[in-house]
Amino acid sequence: MATPRTTRPDALTMEVVDLIGSVVARYHEEYEEAAAEHALTGAQARLLSLLSLEPLPMRKLAHRLKCEPSNVTGIVDRLESRGLAERRPDPADRRVKLAAATDEGHRVARSLRESLRFAREPLAGLSEGERRTLRDLLQRMVAVEG
Repeated sequence: MATPRTTRPDALTMEVVDLIGSVVARYHEEYEEAAAEHALTGAQARLLSLLSLEPLPMRKLAHRLKCEPSNVTGIVDRLESRGLAERRPDPADRRVKLAAATDEGHRVARSLRESLRFAREPLAGLSEGERRTLRDLLQRMVAVEG
């Protein structure tokens, strides 16, 4: 069991936390705008982005999106009706259905990623070494989660 922390974070830590919050807020705002350009909701766009990486079962999608499997079913239904996703049997267990991006779904997911400008422009102002350092630090932060 983790022991509760009694010390307050220092000013620099709080500033970094606030900056991360600002980046996350801008990312979500721009992601919603990019999704709307493709007549998608943010949830549909996030799910499609996940499916563009690999086919996934509904339960795993729900876990990654932090929502109920029944919500994922509705989102996949809507993506499927637009020809952006499809259901297919899992080759490892034919009782399980995988959701997968179609060719058109892959194209739309790529377009979504490419339309996120807010980070690309500031990151271009950093040297390759600075971008690698930032990436490495963010990976360390993510690895500590949970």
